[in-house]
Amino acid sequence: RGQCNPTYFNVGNLVKRLNDLCAQGLSAKQIVDGYLFVMPGACGPCRFGSYVTEYRKALRDAGFDGFRVMLFQQQGGLKQVTGDDPGLDLNPQFFISLLFTIMVGDAVNAIGYRMRPYETEQGTTDRALGECKRTLAAMLRTRSNPLVALLACRRILRAVAVDRTQVKPKVAVIGEFWAMTTEGDGNYGLQRFLEQEGAEVDIQIVTNWVLYNIWEHSWDTRQRMVLRKDDNANQGLVGVNVWQKLATLWVADKGLRLVFKSIAGLLGLHDYYMPNMDEVAEEARELYNNHLRGGEGHMEVGKLVMNVKHKKSTMTLSVKPFGCMPSSGVSDGVQSYVTEKWPEAIFLPIETSGDGAVNVYSRVQMMLFKARAAARTEFEATCKEHGVTPAELRLFMAKHRRFSSPFFWPSHRVATTASDLVHEVAPYMKDPLHGIKQVGRHLLDLFSRPATASH
Repeated sequence: RGQCNPTYFNVGNLVKRLNDLCAQGLSAKQIVDGYLFVMPGACGPCRFGSYVTEYRKALRDAGFDGFRVMLFQQQGGLKQVTGDDPGLDLNPQFFISLLFTIMVGDAVNAIGYRMRPYETEQGTTDRALGECKRTLAAMLRTRSNPLVALLACRRILRAVAVDRTQVKPKVAVIGEFWAMTTEGDGNYGLQRFLEQEGAEVDIQIVTNWVLYNIWEHSWDTRQRMVLRKDDNANQGLVGVNVWQKLATLWVADKGLRLVFKSIAGLLGLHDYYMPNMDEVAEEARELYNNHLRGGEGHMEVGKLVMNVKHKKSTMTLSVKPFGCMPSSGVSDGVQSYVTEKWPEAIFLPIETSGDGAVNVYSRVQMMLFKARAAARTEFEATCKEHGVTPAELRLFMAKHRRFSSPFFWPSHRVATTASDLVHEVAPYMKDPLHGIKQVGRHLLDLFSRPATASH
């Protein structure tokens, strides 16, 4: 008790998994010889990857002495040494496969959170996602064609009927990396609780964390390359071709975004926003020094500022394990200044511990009351601005399959999806030729621009 959540939940799940294997008839020796556990390490003692010794002790006490626990550092590069006989070669192929798997999982997760709050028949999204996960798992296991698997998933998801005219507050979940991304007891099943309470959840995908790591290397390189003396420090730039390194990082960032958008597009996840890391850093710079890297560094502050300034969500919920110092210092300290500067922000920081579920649910429900009111006010104002009624909107959506498709997503203008939908659809309700005129204006604008090198 009192340990960081990621430690005891992951250690407990690992031991539980090995005990399940024993129950299936495998001996402890067979498990130690035939299985291993791979885990990431990161920026200091508050990351679950740092507790490799804790894992080994728990495994020894559970009767699995010698079970291999392998640690790779999130900033350790594409090839890392893990010992004389690790049982797994952490080479570029391993990390590229890992990144691809993460991006596929992110895309499936993200489209699920888009569809599930608006499904017309409860449970259809989860059933479709379950079938998609089995299809994609088989693809990864057999190394078959990912294009075929993703298109098969698209066909499965197309059958889910949605109604995005439902007015729901959009709740962005941010905070400590593990606590905000896990889905289960580690954060009281917070994402599902929010959906049950009538909210749409805006999750943080793991790919964004990878983009943040690339940004760190790029930003640090630009800071260190102008030092007056040779940079002989750990991971210094002596003997490094700085411009080649920056170019490599730029290609990595663009390549990662391109691959993710390709996966997302094949799956049906269109117009998904991936944050500009320089923009997030700039938004947070005056409030939280970009050099500080504990937890998510400046990311949590930058996300809240952008959620409020750019109306990316109705409410922001910061989640961290009990006693998480980096996130607690940000949420309970710096963020109080953000909410003072932008009083319209609906922000709630919560800590997760073994016995705090009832308290957390109660606090979330109180803030959701404000978020629902804000969402309804925004939707009513948007309908009034465009001169349409909710009934007219629903009737139009029912007649036009393009807008009622589970893959259709309105362009971002305001906080809630229903209000964005009004902004997107109302012009078509007023003028059936609106789409053709938009294409015509775009082509006219394109060909009327002065000829420049950039064009």
